[in-house]
Amino acid sequence: MSRHVKIRRATLTTAAALGALVLTALPAAATSTPAQIATSKTNGVTYLKSLQAADGSYAGSGLSNEWAFSAFASAGTAAVDVTPGGDASKNARTVYRNLLATSAWPSATPVVTDYERATLNGYAAGIDPARVSASRNLVADIYSYWQTAEAGYFGPSANFNGTVFAALALNGAKTQAGGQRIPQSLRDSMIARLRANQHNDGGWNYSKAEGNATQLAATSDIDMTGAAMAALCVSGVPNTDTDIVQAKTFLKGKLVAGSGAFNSMFGVNTDSNGWAVSGLNACGINPQTGDFLTSMGKTPVDFLIAQQFNPGGGFKYLPSDTTPSAYASVDGLRAVAGGGFTATPPTPVTSGAPQWVGQSTFTSGTATKLALTVDDGAGGLKVCSVSLTPTGTTTTLGAVLDAATSAATPAGCVTGVTPSSGTGTITTVNGKANSGSNTWKVSVDGSSFAAATRQQVINVGDTIAVRWGA
Repeated sequence: MSRHVKIRRATLTTAAALGALVLTALPAAATSTPAQIATSKTNGVTYLKSLQAADGSYAGSGLSNEWAFSAFASAGTAAVDVTPGGDASKNARTVYRNLLATSAWPSATPVVTDYERATLNGYAAGIDPARVSASRNLVADIYSYWQTAEAGYFGPSANFNGTVFAALALNGAKTQAGGQRIPQSLRDSMIARLRANQHNDGGWNYSKAEGNATQLAATSDIDMTGAAMAALCVSGVPNTDTDIVQAKTFLKGKLVAGSGAFNSMFGVNTDSNGWAVSGLNACGINPQTGDFLTSMGKTPVDFLIAQQFNPGGGFKYLPSDTTPSAYASVDGLRAVAGGGFTATPPTPVTSGAPQWVGQSTFTSGTATKLALTVDDGAGGLKVCSVSLTPTGTTTTLGAVLDAATSAATPAGCVTGVTPSSGTGTITTVNGKANSGSNTWKVSVDGSSFAAATRQQVINVGDTIAVRWGA
């Protein structure tokens, strides 16, 4: 097994996968034609369908084939339409949702990227990641890994990939209505860390570089550069931004003129090309024209299609391989199909199957979690997952803030609230009181901020942002 595959498997187990944006129509100058891309997508989907287990599953213990969900969505195939032998009761989406809802998932010692991976793939499969079940809220699970002492990082900062995929997951997995569910203050905090970790050569690596001159001067990795630039773009950074332009220049400098491959630190391979192209896709940069059309008329998409077995549809990892790789096939198809690191789930063709599934109400007496941010308006952003056991099908903002004083991860998200009971306008949070037009306001799932009251209704899976200001 190549060193690259070993590292990718280790990284993906603790990293996560994949992000959105459909590639625009290809201009006439593109070398791989729309017809060739369509054939590649059709055959790639056929191969990924062949990986489904007899019980309908793609995911299991450890790293498995659940990354197929983001590739399916990018290629226009709904996970609910993927069934073993036509048995709709074992469709891939239902089986995956049931797995994510179990208390034993992901493991006894989870890491933040477990939840980021599930958020990206669950979203692509048409599962609302904040409403997997009455007890499972993947957005809240990610929030619990916020690094209070190093705001903007998720999980140990040394494992920078955890922060990259937090940005991909929290920004890429939008609400069912297509809205941004997290507040701008949280997006800005992650953007600042992404920028601070960009290497001098314009790319990124899996480990932390911020504040370390040696690491900043080290050669960047193709794969992580694709993921990090995508993380910036899905966080709202335009592709004309200096940091995105520098990343684009880094990737351009790694192109192999004769094939369109990127010469990664692991050599030429499908996975690295797939991640790089997905990064370009997520930033709205066409990988078939301009800087990515080589002097010999080749593009990164050309290389990926050349790696595909047809009509079988699988992609090989190395050009010298004689059999397809599941991971390379996922990364290759997603990129060729124009996907970033997740994708909006397509409308199913299965009769009666909805585009989205998700828990609709709390279950009284069932413990759950909610994602909460508290912004004091002076740069003091707090992020946490709040544990509570609702007593009805809905709860209130007052109940959530009360629970956060003693059952938040990380702790300290809320230290006090006034009033401390009943109903009415919230006048003080964490010792900071309303003052004139500067008052405590609340946003739910990205809605406009409005006056925060204790009786504000909170539903299952709501992402809550409380902010002091005008």
